[in-house]
Amino acid sequence: MNAGPFRSSSPASMWRYRVLLLLAILTLWQFASGTIIAEFFISKPSAIGASLWQKVIGGNLFFHIGITAAEAFIGFLVGACLGTLMGVLLGRSPFLADLLQPFILAFYSLPKIALAPLFVLWIGIGMEMKIVLTATVVFFLVFLNTFTGVRNVSKELEAILYLMGANERHVLTKVVLPSAITWVFTGLRISVPYALIGAIVGELIASNRGLGFVLANASSQFDTAGVFATLIVIMMLAFVLNSLVHMAEAWLMPWNSANSQREFTI
Repeated sequence: MNAGPFRSSSPASMWRYRVLLLLAILTLWQFASGTIIAEFFISKPSAIGASLWQKVIGGNLFFHIGITAAEAFIGFLVGACLGTLMGVLLGRSPFLADLLQPFILAFYSLPKIALAPLFVLWIGIGMEMKIVLTATVVFFLVFLNTFTGVRNVSKELEAILYLMGANERHVLTKVVLPSAITWVFTGLRISVPYALIGAIVGELIASNRGLGFVLANASSQFDTAGVFATLIVIMMLAFVLNSLVHMAEAWLMPWNSANSQREFTI
């Protein structure tokens, strides 16, 4: 059935539309800067490109990218592993879930960024503080999704396996984890930008390296083009991390890869 102008297009056509839309936005931005809106507030795409190029040829940009990427990636892995383990453990243990529920909700309700000054006092201003802050942010997102997925596993399937003589390990590996893995990867996809948020906010608070430091340094010099150039680098890094999660999802969930290609993910 023909859906008119809203019908789906081929991937190649869609990419052409995206490029055209990006060019239109950049062209409008270039002409609006300095005429409609003061250049100080939004800079110009040409100035942003020049600033980004200067950062690349300067040699230090990749060092700062590596620092932020390491903090975000390690914190993401630690938070994701702990969140998954705790989600499975509490999801399979109603007693522990009921016992710890008020404490978990209290910590979940607390803005994790507010913990950064405390982590500075405990750990210092090195990479370790950013990793711990990132892991804390990621932990709750992955934990809640994993916990929900484990709790939503079909009780009928569990009962059938128990009747067939299966033990808890068999139920966990044959039913619980395969059923909850979609929820786990949902939490992982959501956590990717928050992992970067944790690392960069930690760098903004106390650091002399990393993309957060570069961002704060450009802002302190009223360098709008430098701020936008750093934001572009951060978006590219987020895209790379998100792609790694999608690759892991396609490897562990090949039956879901066809459907996931049609999802709109951030």
